[in-house]
Amino acid sequence: MFERHQGGDRVVLASIDMGDLDYVESLTELKLLARSAGLAITGVVEGRRDRPDPALFAGSGKVEEIAGVVRGTDAELVIFNHALSPAQERNLERAMQCRVVDRTTLILDIFARRAKSAEGILQVELAQLAHLSTRLVRGWTHLERQKGGIGLRGPGETQLETDRRLIGNRVKLLKERLARTQRQRNVQRRARSRRQVMSISLVGYTNAGKSTLFNVLTHERTYVADQLFATLDTTTRQVWLDGAGQVVVSDTVGFITGLPHTLVESFRATLEETRQADLLLHVVDNASPVKERQILEVNRVLKEIGADHVPQILIYNKMDLCAGEPGIEFDECGRITAIRLSAQTGMGLALLRDTLADQARLFLHTARKGDTTEQHEQPVCQPVAE
Repeated sequence: MFERHQGGDRVVLASIDMGDLDYVESLTELKLLARSAGLAITGVVEGRRDRPDPALFAGSGKVEEIAGVVRGTDAELVIFNHALSPAQERNLERAMQCRVVDRTTLILDIFARRAKSAEGILQVELAQLAHLSTRLVRGWTHLERQKGGIGLRGPGETQLETDRRLIGNRVKLLKERLARTQRQRNVQRRARSRRQVMSISLVGYTNAGKSTLFNVLTHERTYVADQLFATLDTTTRQVWLDGAGQVVVSDTVGFITGLPHTLVESFRATLEETRQADLLLHVVDNASPVKERQILEVNRVLKEIGADHVPQILIYNKMDLCAGEPGIEFDECGRITAIRLSAQTGMGLALLRDTLADQARLFLHTARKGDTTEQHEQPVCQPVAE
């Protein structure tokens, strides 16, 4: 029996193995993404190729197999676990007589469902327009209704040119609104800097437990769910640490393999909070069999947004689901590199709070000395002699 999600579209998943080392994990993530979108998975079709087919990505034989599953299960949608070109999407839709989207479109759809704040909604719409503008073959004239419709078309414009101009105007408007939000955020950040308040950002792979840890640290009740991208909007709260005073902690959107570049660009204003942080807590699902790959993926995105210079401490979360005890790991210089804990059960949280208090005291000491050196610079490590 296939899974059924009340109210969701019936969908067939298609995944082609091209020899990638993380193929199995990538397909597992696609299934989780589909569930997160509330879709009913009626079938999964896999195949192997050395390289994508230029016209159909999967090749004619595999496409016919997928089409057979679609007809046999009355599916309404096919989702490919890959990035498809606009031409490939159109060719696949003609061959299978149903809607076809790729992994990027699915992620964008989930973001559109989950965004709640005004800024988050603007960011998602901007990312969607950037992605979908390359797929202009029909159906964009609904944008005219936002500005009155009749009289918008310039002399000699084709419908496609009109649609592109309407999208361009909408993108310009969204960017202006996001720029205003960014200026407000910068004012708040400068005010915290003048008050010498340490800024801490939680980052990590999606569903690693960032929001659960955030709630425990801040005594908040932000939305938590065992699904991908449960949190989209950055939430910032003050936290009191004994012996160190107030710090600011921010919960941010999770990352994932193949996170669309358009999303990273659109969320750059929100992720600026991460780039400007004094310390990153990189939350890792310690029970995941591919945690090392997930760590690398998060660090890749951090580098893309210019946050790879910010000091970070790995937080190996979900210790209650795997063997091992809570504890602290150090490098050869005696600096803390990782903390093992469980945000769900609370074990190891005292170690984290003590570590954050130490970091905050060091931050205040440096700030009060009026040190002009860059806060993010790390002292040269001299290994301890044997």
